[in-house]
Amino acid sequence: MAFHSGFVCILGRPNAGKSTLLNALVGEKLAIVSPKPQTTRNRILGILTIPKEKGRTGGQVVLIDTPGVHQPDSSLGRKMMGEVREALEGCNLVLLIMDATRNFEKNDQFVLDLARRSKTPVFLLLNKIDRLHGNKEKLLPMIDRYRQLNDFAEVIPLSAKTRDGLSLLLEKLIEILPEGPRYFPDDQITDQPLRFMAAEAVREQVLLATNEEVPYATTVVVESFEEGPKLTRISAVIYCEREGQKAILIGKGGQMLKAIGAASRLQIEKIVETRVFLELFVKVQPHWRESHEFVQDLDWRRQLEGLAGGEKH
Repeated sequence: MAFHSGFVCILGRPNAGKSTLLNALVGEKLAIVSPKPQTTRNRILGILTIPKEKGRTGGQVVLIDTPGVHQPDSSLGRKMMGEVREALEGCNLVLLIMDATRNFEKNDQFVLDLARRSKTPVFLLLNKIDRLHGNKEKLLPMIDRYRQLNDFAEVIPLSAKTRDGLSLLLEKLIEILPEGPRYFPDDQITDQPLRFMAAEAVREQVLLATNEEVPYATTVVVESFEEGPKLTRISAVIYCEREGQKAILIGKGGQMLKAIGAASRLQIEKIVETRVFLELFVKVQPHWRESHEFVQDLDWRRQLEGLAGGEKH
């Protein structure tokens, strides 16, 4: 029986549930999740290898989680939308994820047009059906409306949170992907380096602990990452844009930073599977979201190139 494989782009507006879907399908926490929009800032790869079984085709689904589609108004926003467009290039399938609890809006049309322009088969996923509280009859007119807007290969109502509908989605994914090779080893679930996942774990705790402008004005860079058999030592900087934001992140007597550090350390220990010594600093980098160079340097792929270059000298 043939092996099917391909690249699948997860596309949608902020807070549609893209990262929750990625984590649910792969079965590991690869992407950070928060109630705040634009939590995801980079393309995140999740690799799902499905073994051949009696009567079932085996396959490898390479999922690409993307930042929420939005109209960018900063260098960071433009970089995020660049990540979306790069993910769409060369993919075999688009999973267009929409929030089933919301009415169709103008910005939804923008996402729909982006999916259509990919000239790739599109599955429409109506997410968060667990929040419809028994009003699932609302789905039928919603499905009809969407079908009038685009010729979707499949329309699948689901809940990434409760995993309702994910088995059907997996079946349909393997069916539609072409025959192809294994792109990654069976036991690999992402291409992300541990230091990037550690930085994201810290940023997730910042998102969860802070409000208003602070979450969006912060980013995290891991400056040192030393792995040992029993202890991993990490030093990271939380960058913000103003002194007032720095004061909030540190908190009275350093309590906020301590709480962020403690929660981050627990998450990172699950990722690296050792004890973690985590050192956090807060620095002000005025208007960093507007700085093309600073934003480009946040890309972990570029950071790795820099590390490799440093090792050569």
